[in-house]
Parts: sequence; C-alpha cells; structure tokens
Amino acid sequence: MTVTGERVTTRTGGFNPTWQRHVSDYALCVPFLGPGRVLDVGCGIGHSAALLAPRPSVGLDLSPLALAGQERPLAAADMRRLPFARASFGGIMSVQSIEHVPDPARALTEMVRVLEPGGTAVIVTPNRLTFGRPDEIIDPYHYFECDPAELHAMCRPYFTSVEVLGIFGSERYMEFHHQERRKLDALLSLDPLRLRRFVPRAVKQRLYDQQLTRHRRHPEPLALSIVPEDFFLSADRLDESLDLVAVCRTAVS
Repeated sequence: MTVTGERVTTRTGGFNPTWQRHVSDYALCVPFLGPGRVLDVGCGIGHSAALLAPRPSVGLDLSPLALAGQERPLAAADMRRLPFARASFGGIMSVQSIEHVPDPARALTEMVRVLEPGGTAVIVTPNRLTFGRPDEIIDPYHYFECDPAELHAMCRPYFTSVEVLGIFGSERYMEFHHQERRKLDALLSLDPLRLRRFVPRAVKQRLYDQQLTRHRRHPEPLALSIVPEDFFLSADRLDESLDLVAVCRTAVS
C-alpha cells in the first residue's frame, strides 16, 4: 500500500516507532477482552491480528486494499455503519481509529449495538494534550482528539461503565518523542499566522503524506531501536500519556 498518515502500513525506516506504538496498543489492551469473538474496528492491514488469538476475530476497515491478504473474516465498511447483526461480538478493539470519523457518536452507537450483553469495547485514541498541539489538530486525517476527561465524557452515555487509562513511553521512546516535537514546532513556526487553517483537508493530507514520507525515509538509530516493550499502561498522570484507553463495558442482561 501507499504510505500515508491515515493508517500504519510499514515498520521500515522511520515508520518503526509508530508501528511499534500501535502493536503495543493491542498487546497492552487485549487482556481487557473476554473470550468471545472480537470485532477489530479500523484494523488496517491487520498488523496485530495475531495478538487477539485465541479469540476469533473479524477485521473491519474502510479500505478493501488494506484488508487484502489477511487470513481471517473481513468486512470493508464504515465503522459508523457496521454490517453485523445486534449482539454479534463479545468484544471490540478500536485502535487509533475513532478519531478518523467526524461523528464518533454514530460509531459508539454501532459498537453498543453489535456487542453482546456484558461485552467490552476497548477504544484507543491519541491524547490531545501530547499528540500534536493541545489547541490544534495537526494530523489532517483526524477529525477530533480527546483529553482524558473528554474521552470519558464521550463514551459514558453509551456504556454501563467506562474506565480511562493511559499508555506511556519509556525514557528511550520519550527521547524520540521530544525530538519529533521539536521538528514539528520548527515546521509550524514557518506559519505564525496559522494560515494552514484555511487549507482544504484534502490538500493538507497530500502535503502531510509528502512531508511524512520525506522525513521518515532516512531514520535515525533511535527510531529503529523502538520496540513494543517501550510502552506501558498506567492509570496515573493521564494528562501526560501518549495514548488514551477507554475500557467500556455493557450491562449483563
């Protein structure tokens, strides 16, 4: 697949830290799921499908190209219109996907509809306070970003209980993270009037993809050294987390 900022497709070169961060999201969150069948929402190329085993899983993504070659049941569909019957799944994993739709309420409504009574949905999304700029969405593929309280408030009307946790990085990963932030700050300083606000989303996405590919073509050794073990889960200091995890449970009938 063409490398874009929309989904993780490769761990080669400078894309390695993002790939490993996504893999760790799955690895750290799978224990919250029960033994039933899992819907992997926004699964992309299915890089972490094996981590859902031994539970059977169904991969869902908007792009049929992303789904090609995965050895499990698949559905090319919008997460806001899930092509499954009510109470079809014991669990849902949504890793770095819900921020890609402009109306997350519809996606949450659909998750609740297809979950069995007593099922669990695990929703992982970037922390607005640490991902780009707290007051601005930089990633043109994101329609919204949450802080911990906002994620809880967004999910709570749809589930019986919601617990928000954070995924944090090791000292090694945070060194890489701060390097990336300095590069971002330098790039944004070229537009002090924030005229980028008036650029159409589609144009922003093309420019973002070009910049991403150019920037990550020649990785530094630090980027290549990142592994899934560089990330950990905690309930403390959530404002400082890299990613947020909402563990959402439905009532048992």
